[in-house]
Amino acid sequence: MQYRTLGRTGVQVSSLVLGAMNFGRIGRTTQDEATAIVDAALEAGINLIDTADMYGNGESEEMVGRAIAGRREDIVLATKANMPMGDERNHQGSSRRWLVTALDDSLRRLGVDHVDLYQIHRWDPTTSDEETLSALTDLRRAGKIRYFGSSTFPAYRIVQAQWAARENHLGRYVTEQPSYSILQRGIEAHVLPATEQYGLGVLAWSPLASGWLSGAIREGREITTNRSAFMPQRFDLSVPANRARLDAVERLAKIADEAGLTMIQLALGFVTAHPAVTSAIIGPRTLDHLRSQLAAADTVLSPDVLDAVDEIVAPGVDLAPEEKIDTPPALLDPSLRRR
Repeated sequence: MQYRTLGRTGVQVSSLVLGAMNFGRIGRTTQDEATAIVDAALEAGINLIDTADMYGNGESEEMVGRAIAGRREDIVLATKANMPMGDERNHQGSSRRWLVTALDDSLRRLGVDHVDLYQIHRWDPTTSDEETLSALTDLRRAGKIRYFGSSTFPAYRIVQAQWAARENHLGRYVTEQPSYSILQRGIEAHVLPATEQYGLGVLAWSPLASGWLSGAIREGREITTNRSAFMPQRFDLSVPANRARLDAVERLAKIADEAGLTMIQLALGFVTAHPAVTSAIIGPRTLDHLRSQLAAADTVLSPDVLDAVDEIVAPGVDLAPEEKIDTPPALLDPSLRRR
């Protein structure tokens, strides 16, 4: 396992992070299975576990809490807030009112007195940076969190939040958690240069592109992955973007074969090769999934392999741009671009 410094925090974290989104109803992973996955991940050298309050409406946090009981101090523990937790309109977002409550709820579910990294799951356009950063700074001073970060923020919001922290003498985001893979490279153009400029640690999610780069999806095979069952539109080969992804996967598989790598090793090795990326988040549903991903822990891709990848998906290009989650609201809501 490789270890890197998380931004400028001084905290050493593994290059692979155990993501717990699949624990519980989302991935149909039981508590016993989740505990076994955590055991194996820690034994392999992973020391950062990432979850969120909205994964299974709190179920993932509860399962992580049970799995890490008795060994909390050996783990860098991260969770997230901001997404809706129920139907009450104020049980979401990045206001002080909600974050204080959401964090207490997460600590209770996790069975801990603090988390190491508390992340704002998505940018909240209805709440000012000052409001959010002030609340997070106070929670840090209270000892309930050690650091705080953002997740899937557009580059200009990353910059704006850094400016707001400095202007108002508040704590700042020290990490960003963006989506990044060989098939979705858009963040190379704007987000990663911004994180490098401000010294943020980067924890990349979906490095296997929702299973497209797992090796299970190939030409001529029926697509039967767990993700395709509840997000069929992302795997419908009549959609041009999906066809382009499958074509790229076929070409990437040849590169992997020639280099003596699995598709997973190629995919994870690509993400962790970028100098701005600290770690890649893996989200196994089973022990077998975890083992196949751990095989990439020490993968270092040669310049020739990285150049060959660039020939298939150019730097800064998203093959499925409509799936981007950090698109500015003004591009999605006509009322924000009409006088």
